[in-house]
Amino acid sequence: MGWVPLFPRLILCANLPKNTSPWSVLQVQQLRQTTSWTQQKGACCSTLVPSDEVTVNYRYGLPVVTLTLPTRGERCQFTIKPMVVTVGAFLQDVQREDKGIEKAEVFARDGSKVSDATLMEVLLMNDFKLVINGKTYSVSAPKKGKLSSEHATEMEDIKSLVHRLFVAIHIEDHQVKKERELLQKLEYLKEQLLPLEQMKDRIADSADAKTSRLLWVGLALMSTQGGALAWLTWWVYSWDIMEPVTYFITYGSAMAFYAYFVLTKQDYIYPHAKDRQFLHYFYRKSKSQRFNVQQYNKLKEDLAEAEESLRRLRQPLQLRLPIQQINDKD
Repeated sequence: MGWVPLFPRLILCANLPKNTSPWSVLQVQQLRQTTSWTQQKGACCSTLVPSDEVTVNYRYGLPVVTLTLPTRGERCQFTIKPMVVTVGAFLQDVQREDKGIEKAEVFARDGSKVSDATLMEVLLMNDFKLVINGKTYSVSAPKKGKLSSEHATEMEDIKSLVHRLFVAIHIEDHQVKKERELLQKLEYLKEQLLPLEQMKDRIADSADAKTSRLLWVGLALMSTQGGALAWLTWWVYSWDIMEPVTYFITYGSAMAFYAYFVLTKQDYIYPHAKDRQFLHYFYRKSKSQRFNVQQYNKLKEDLAEAEESLRRLRQPLQLRLPIQQINDKD
């Protein structure tokens, strides 16, 4: 009975050479069956994903990161909103899911550390490395299918519509809030300027008084000079003697005006000369009174800027026009 199973094998070997042993045929067939099974088993194992690998796939338009939790040994999926979630938030979610994770970091392909403030949308554009408790996982960037042109256009239209609706709902609240902030800033700047304005007015009055006295002194000196020349011409000497004197006085005045131009780079115009002398007295008095001119000018510029911003902000509120149209008209 032990030879019965061999008969089918002998029938299969009917076409073999006469000197071929049936046992060798059986060994060859067994070897072929073992080889084919090994190949099939290896092919099946090559298609499986290792349990400790980190994968990223898109599902319903959102990236899903799948990884094995080191303490629990379970595969866990994290659905990410790439335009909102940052790298730091993703790592916090992973640590919150597995309390055994002490440290989790993300590095780029060149080994540089990725900031926690980086958006996941930027991170998923390229391959990166995820380090959990000192163990490094190489993560490949997912391939997202391209949208059709019609679908992309439709999405852009929806985004534009949502943006316009958001602006229409929140623009007035934003403008009212901005107006309140500008009013508070104006009040603060006016409080800071009040003592400086009082000191500046006192210094300006003193400098204006000194400038006015200087102008009157100049008029008195010119009148005295004219009277002296007339007295010398008609009562003491004759015109033949005083003519050269008046010539040199005129030439000396021309030299003084030219010297003023060389020193100040301005023509000797009476209003400009008066303003220059006023500023000279003002700065000298400010230094003695410890009045900070730079701080005063900075506060005045900030006040003017805040008032202009408030004026431009109130125009759309009163006219019910968006700010962009006001900018275009300006």
